[in-house]
Amino acid sequence: MQHWTPFFGLWNNRSRFLAITVLFLFQTGFLLASSHREAPLIANDPLADNTDLYAFRSPDDPSTITIIANYIPGELPFGGPNYYSFGENIRYEIHIDNNVETPGDDITYRFTFQHVIEDSTTFFNIRLGKQNLRTTYTLERSTDGGMTFDLLISGGVVPPPNIGPRSIEGGAGLGADGYHQLMLQAIQSTSYGERVFCGPADDPFFVDLGGVFDLGDLPRQNSSVRDGLAKYNVHTIALKIPITTLQKNGKSVVEAESILDPDYVIGIWASASRRAMRTLRTDGGQPEESGEWVQVSRLGMPLTNEAIIPVGYKDQWNSMTPYQDLAALDTFGDFFYNPELSLYLDDDQFGGAVPAMRGLRIQSNSLQLGLDFRYGKDGLFPLKGSDAVAGTALDDAIFGTLLLPKAGAPRSVDIWPIFHTGVPNLAPYQLATGKNGDPLAAGKPFINNFLPNGGDMLRLNMAVPTTPRNDPAFSSLGLIQAAVLGLIDTAYNQTTDIQFIPNMDGFPNGRRLEDDVTRIELQAVSGIALAAIGLWYDDYQASSPTASPVTNLLLNVLSYSTGVEANDTDFQPFFPYVAEPWRGTSVGR
Repeated sequence: MQHWTPFFGLWNNRSRFLAITVLFLFQTGFLLASSHREAPLIANDPLADNTDLYAFRSPDDPSTITIIANYIPGELPFGGPNYYSFGENIRYEIHIDNNVETPGDDITYRFTFQHVIEDSTTFFNIRLGKQNLRTTYTLERSTDGGMTFDLLISGGVVPPPNIGPRSIEGGAGLGADGYHQLMLQAIQSTSYGERVFCGPADDPFFVDLGGVFDLGDLPRQNSSVRDGLAKYNVHTIALKIPITTLQKNGKSVVEAESILDPDYVIGIWASASRRAMRTLRTDGGQPEESGEWVQVSRLGMPLTNEAIIPVGYKDQWNSMTPYQDLAALDTFGDFFYNPELSLYLDDDQFGGAVPAMRGLRIQSNSLQLGLDFRYGKDGLFPLKGSDAVAGTALDDAIFGTLLLPKAGAPRSVDIWPIFHTGVPNLAPYQLATGKNGDPLAAGKPFINNFLPNGGDMLRLNMAVPTTPRNDPAFSSLGLIQAAVLGLIDTAYNQTTDIQFIPNMDGFPNGRRLEDDVTRIELQAVSGIALAAIGLWYDDYQASSPTASPVTNLLLNVLSYSTGVEANDTDFQPFFPYVAEPWRGTSVGR
């Protein structure tokens, strides 16, 4: 096998100081709505619009996985008289793939909602213990690829909107003991062990919408940042599911061979579908829905359709399932191989026109070997078929046809697999720790969420332990923080053995509510994942055996912040984890 000049040996005192500096930056918190109104057609159909998808091992119940799918973007808490609700004649579905050998979904959860007007004589939404509209749901589950569905819940309770104290707690309203009581009463269990919640909640996503879509002014240069989703609500579907239900062989997590056991990887995506035909009535009655069911919205990884797929293709993307993505590579592949965002992180392209992101720059001459990962360049493709990639995930005999498909596709080795296959515990996708200067060598394992079906999904290895939310090591930077610790913290960088590193359970290994996915994805486009495996930034002096890879360019990427670093309210420590919806009488815009 071709050998690379060693450079990742013992660091000098300056290098140790820089490493400590990086760790300090992370610990002190240098800290794109995900899928809100992301395509032209779905922007006109908010009730069917996926906003966000989350999947994580439940922090207070680690034998289970929690999946949260949110819908209906930008709900004003004071949105009366007709408050937001799940739509009728819509199929809201959560899809799980746990076995790449079987086609399509292995498990599908289908929710449909029903409305009842309890008092048609009032214009109030709640009055004298009655709701307009009172919403219930039916939950069905398929374990045979959608051929048949079993009924799990009928008449499930959906809490009303959090209108105000007179409507929720007052004697002329529902007389509830606070909105929290209504949320708890709405949690139901199935005979198979799932716990379920459907209802309004605080929108857990956080981002400066005004800045990011003003041609990338993130963080804003001449005005204050603002969480554009602060004090808005969404409608949440939350499932807490036993790992034994999700694992392809029905195994519990204690049976896993390691915390990176590949048999515990699942892919999750969510969708909404409507009938093909809708007929409006002339008498003001409800429209008539008929015809085949047609998917109108989908969501796997955050920001895919919003910030990667161009506007001319967004509606087509929403109509496809992830299982069609691999066959559509000729249409969509280059949006990931050469993401548009990378044009704005390159001074030879439009980087100078986007000053807010000047700290994010992509490797153009990594290791002084001409390895260029900028837009339209070749990345690692010149090594295709060589001894250097033999036995690695980039070997054509293993996964190279997926990960090194062609010239001019530099991000086929990092951005595309993060979204479409997950990342295997196989060289080169291991930390630079222990590689002795060869980024293609085996290093320290830190991720394995590889499910190579080629579809855009949120992938999660269910065997990875949770990082307690009150742990000082918990970070909203997810796997990036785990990589930093695995590279520089002596508790982890003294061995290439598999160890649990805090935040290995964070995005993009699943997605926790707290994860700052906007920042993480921008850092990923800027090449941080490449750097983590040893393809360092251009200012690293590979020819010097004592040079530190903790260079100014690396520090710039690590310390980049969008300016909005956390949700505007605290999450709950127990299922369904999302915060209560904002109250209409206590929120103003």
